[in-house]
Amino acid sequence: MQTIRIKTASTASGDDADRARTGPGRDLSPLLAGAATAVGAVGLTLALMDTDTPLRGPCAVFFLFAAPAVAIGAALRGLDPLGRLVCAVAGAIVLNMLVTQGMLAVHRWSVRGGVIAVTALSVLMLALATTRRRPKRTETTEVTGKPEKE
Repeated sequence: MQTIRIKTASTASGDDADRARTGPGRDLSPLLAGAATAVGAVGLTLALMDTDTPLRGPCAVFFLFAAPAVAIGAALRGLDPLGRLVCAVAGAIVLNMLVTQGMLAVHRWSVRGGVIAVTALSVLMLALATTRRRPKRTETTEVTGKPEKE
């Protein structure tokens, strides 16, 4: 698979440079990411505190799907954006179903326990994805491309 490269404003020409301008209202991704984080945090808080509010259900469901999807998406950095999105959403659904099936199999069903389990697994996956190391490159010479001898 290939990664799609996006032209930046400095490499764009003429009309493309006008459309790629940054400014108020041009780049909403940080704002949307912050809003999603806030909704997820509210969902986690409301689910763990067991409060009786109409926002508890939608916010908790958003958290239960967004947290594993973000963790899985972080691990799939090499995929193109659409494939990454599909795999992350499918993985989030699978993780939630596995937690649910595990809790039902051992007869220990609880909403709070499920939220804690999904949170712990999501944090673990995100930590593993962000701390994984790439293989070290050896220094090569410009001409031959072979490793230098010491």
